[in-house]
Amino acid sequence: MKEIAADETFFRYCVLTLIFSGPPTAVALKFLQAPYGKHNRSGWGPTLSPPLAWFLMESPTLWLTLLLFPFGRHSHNPKSLLLFSPYLLHYFHRTVIYPLRLLRSSSSAKTGFPMSIAAMAFTFNLLNAYIQARYVSHYKNDYEDGVWFWLRFVIGTVVFVTGMWINITSDRTLVRLKKENRGGYVIPRGGLFEFVSCPNYFGEVVEWLGWAVMTWSWAGIGFFLYTCSNLIPRARASHVWYGDKFKDEYPKTRKAVIPFVF
Repeated sequence: MKEIAADETFFRYCVLTLIFSGPPTAVALKFLQAPYGKHNRSGWGPTLSPPLAWFLMESPTLWLTLLLFPFGRHSHNPKSLLLFSPYLLHYFHRTVIYPLRLLRSSSSAKTGFPMSIAAMAFTFNLLNAYIQARYVSHYKNDYEDGVWFWLRFVIGTVVFVTGMWINITSDRTLVRLKKENRGGYVIPRGGLFEFVSCPNYFGEVVEWLGWAVMTWSWAGIGFFLYTCSNLIPRARASHVWYGDKFKDEYPKTRKAVIPFVF
């Protein structure tokens, strides 16, 4: 019983850590952007190739999940397995498919990804993978609540898949443009790029909003809030970067990340 209580206490503290780490992250990123991609700059120590960095720092979302999930009391519940499948789908793409796409792009080798930033992302993914996998496989208690479970799952899945489609297609456009322009930057055109500077970030925010609806939990809400705290300031910084680089050429009607709003 003591081991069970200790495990539950640890889980709760992890969820609180996730929730309360969002505000300081947003404040910090308002003044200092992580130095990769268009915000790349020297002075952050040794670097890795971007494809390898993305693979390594995102990998806990797969291997830690596979280690933890079988030990949950709901690990053999079909609803539990179904609920977690969108999460795994996203991170299979982010851990495997996206790095391979970067590897095929000639631009990926021109700028390094700081190991310090990759290490911080790796640590976050350890924390978050533990929380999400442990919640869905063990601590979620309403799998038998048929009507509400399926209602939340269907609505959340529609939101999640919409966001994932926006995220993947926008990332594909950005990788293609960098490859065509030999690592240089041009003004992205078409699709949601006509409305916002960073539809890839908007898509990911929408994804984890869908996840919060699907799980209907503080674990899911905490992940959604942290995603907002991390990506919205970066989208704002990228929006300013585009304006500074392209001056009057850059469309004045575009918002940073949320169409027509911000």
